Amino acid sequence: MSKRTLTAAVERFPVRGRFVIARGAKTHVDVVVATVTADGVTGRGEGTPVYYRGETAETVLAQAAAVADAVADGATRADLLGLLPAGAARNAVDAALWDWEAKTWGTPVWQMLGLPVPRPMLTAITISLDEPGAMAAAARAVAGRELLKVKLGGAGEGAEDLERVAAVRAAAPHARLIVDANEAWGGQDIERLAAGLALLDVELIEQPVPAGEDHLLDRVRSAVPLCADESVHDRASLDAVVGRYRFINVKLDKAGGLTEAHALVHAARQRGIGVMTGCMLGTSLAIAPAFFVGMQGMYADLDGPLLIEDRADGLRFDGSDVWPPERRLWG
Repeated sequence: MSKRTLTAAVERFPVRGRFVIARGAKTHVDVVVATVTADGVTGRGEGTPVYYRGETAETVLAQAAAVADAVADGATRADLLGLLPAGAARNAVDAALWDWEAKTWGTPVWQMLGLPVPRPMLTAITISLDEPGAMAAAARAVAGRELLKVKLGGAGEGAEDLERVAAVRAAAPHARLIVDANEAWGGQDIERLAAGLALLDVELIEQPVPAGEDHLLDRVRSAVPLCADESVHDRASLDAVVGRYRFINVKLDKAGGLTEAHALVHAARQRGIGVMTGCMLGTSLAIAPAFFVGMQGMYADLDGPLLIEDRADGLRFDGSDVWPPERRLWG
């Protein structure tokens, strides 16, 4: 077998319409694509810089390039855990290695992970942060979808967020709802907000307080289960959220790849913590490996490709479901 060659490049994709969360709006997303090639076989992986951790496309590209020699010398996916920190660079290279191995050995990734045959999976559809009326209009446009994820912003002591969710609920009365505060409820009365959201049949609240301030939840009795997102990245950060959150949001870019994310799911289960699988803004190439994490959790929010101008060979989204990746795309 010849030496493997690792290359990486930045690719830009426009956002469809407006994507707005508590931290601001995006008009495009820059992703880093890693490519591993040897013996006529090519594997690809995509990572989106985790901006709230200070990553940029340039830093991610540099990190990926820094392990090119190690990959050529035979570094494994397990080796990557010690060569790169958790983040988008490790995710992109890890995914490229999974893809290359699956294609080289003729074994699909789901079999390599010991999972059952993949089937279409329910995914949430995101409603961006906006005024209640605009969010209601957005929800009305997708009211037939089974699961909506509503972005919130925390202003007005939470009253505006309750108005937003009430507007979405009125516009999509039959949809299941989860909400994402994106760290915006620090200093808010979370018990009161959760009680109000429970009356609107909200099933899950993501990251109500800023990462690092999770102690604010120590005496909170929430009527709706809380899910850690920015507060947990990989196994090293898991214990800090135990007892404060009932779920964690596993994202490949945070965890640093499918290898670590798969181990994180197992570690969470051992601690009695439920799993939601999420994503950054990214194309179907990034969502393909995340699909196999999503198979192992209770919730999946893998609509990233629907929010941007996706790749031509992207995943199939049909109604409320995302279909398993075809091997021509990944794995």
